[in-house]
Amino acid sequence: MTYKHNFNPSISNEEIFKEISKEKEYIGYYNLPFQDTLKFKEYAKSVKQKNIMVIGIGGSTLGTYAIYKYLKYSKKLEKDLVFLETTDPIDIQSKVESIDLSDTLFIVISKSGTTLETISIFKYINSLILCDKNNTAIVTENNSKLKDYADINNIDYFEIPKNVGGRFSVFSAVGLLPLAIVGIDIDTILEGAQKVHDDFFGKKDFYYNLLTKARFFTEYKNSFNINVVFSYSSRLEGFNKWYIQLWGESLGKIDINSTHQGLTPIGITGPVDQHSFLQLIIEGKRDKTVTVIKVKNFKNDLKIPNITLNGLEEMDYLNGLVFSDLINKQADATIESITGLNEIPCDVITLDSVCESSIAALMYEYELLTSLCAKFMYLDAYNQPGVENGKIILKENLKQGKKE
Repeated sequence: MTYKHNFNPSISNEEIFKEISKEKEYIGYYNLPFQDTLKFKEYAKSVKQKNIMVIGIGGSTLGTYAIYKYLKYSKKLEKDLVFLETTDPIDIQSKVESIDLSDTLFIVISKSGTTLETISIFKYINSLILCDKNNTAIVTENNSKLKDYADINNIDYFEIPKNVGGRFSVFSAVGLLPLAIVGIDIDTILEGAQKVHDDFFGKKDFYYNLLTKARFFTEYKNSFNINVVFSYSSRLEGFNKWYIQLWGESLGKIDINSTHQGLTPIGITGPVDQHSFLQLIIEGKRDKTVTVIKVKNFKNDLKIPNITLNGLEEMDYLNGLVFSDLINKQADATIESITGLNEIPCDVITLDSVCESSIAALMYEYELLTSLCAKFMYLDAYNQPGVENGKIILKENLKQGKKE
């Protein structure tokens, strides 16, 4: 299919690759897949608590949740991972009341060390139970106020490198520590990311595929401003949320020409959203690209039984179908319905199976894709001044309220 674009970046793939390779020297997320994981695994062995409660928000939780959600029901995990990531009082209370706090390890994660939501929730937890070196771990930068708190209270501390942004931090202590504690193989996670890294920087398949995709998104950004990720597994619901933050907070910026830029991310899940958002894709305004994500092997043989329901005999063609085959056939039908129109840009990503390496490879692929799009769009992917301004306003309003 052909599309008419109205934006042509004056930069070649080779120039982009050189810039990314140079950026790799000072932007830390690129090299996280090659770190030593011993400290995380050793600490994980020492944890006796049944419940692991991560206290954080945004980049401090979304990536970890994405991996945990993807793997949770395919692994025999002995510990439960709970996330406190919102100041919604009902959410806080319901989660706190659902677990035994005396059998819980609290992992407090904040890159800056002063994240308002995180510290607010941690204060509340401290009012319910004493948080000390026996039941608390801190993940933050090495010179933050939260690091000072860890030092004063002799609490175990794990560093978030200064050159790793929060939404790019899933392969740092932010994700690896809690995932290792609950029993997920963090070495295999990093191996999945390493394969994508080596393939891309070795100028193999990912090099060509990601540059082509990033260039398309950029050249056609005024025609197709909405990027839909259509994930055909409920296990990918966490990935969708992580992608929305990564894409929105990295690419919604003012570029070097003081022009407002942005690609709008939408994450939906099949087959549920076949019955809602697919209608908008098929017959709605032609302003969307679609990436369908499939899982080749669900490692689950649950079947539709060979039974006949009175009055529903015409549905017996479903008998004997394995549910994992059914959901992939639904995905294929969606793909065919979109591509058959020859006017909606659509690509497909197929994950090998529900395993550590697959989800890690997907996430690292999207981190690279985000950085490439930012280079094509001439903007900084790693800051978030729009978000920071709101934080400043909130803090000032809260401080003013205390004075009145």
